[in-house]
Amino acid sequence: MDNENLNENIASVELGDFDSRSETAMTDLALLAERVERLVRLCQQLAEENRQLREQTSVLQAERDALREKNEQSRARIDAMVVRLRDLEQNS
Repeated sequence: MDNENLNENIASVELGDFDSRSETAMTDLALLAERVERLVRLCQQLAEENRQLREQTSVLQAERDALREKNEQSRARIDAMVVRLRDLEQNS
């Protein structure tokens, strides 16, 4: 009978260790899954932020180009006025 009790004790210890390892593995997997989910959400958030920043950059570049064009037109008009004023001064 002692051998039978010994075998039962050994079997229960081994199964207990297995259950403990299994629970630890499950906990580790759950933690890993949570981290992966957080990373996925962060990647999605960063992708959206990147999209918005690219859109904003595009709008600002278009505005800059329009202002440069307006500046060039103003410069051309001022140059033309200077030429006319010089002509008027010389003709007077």
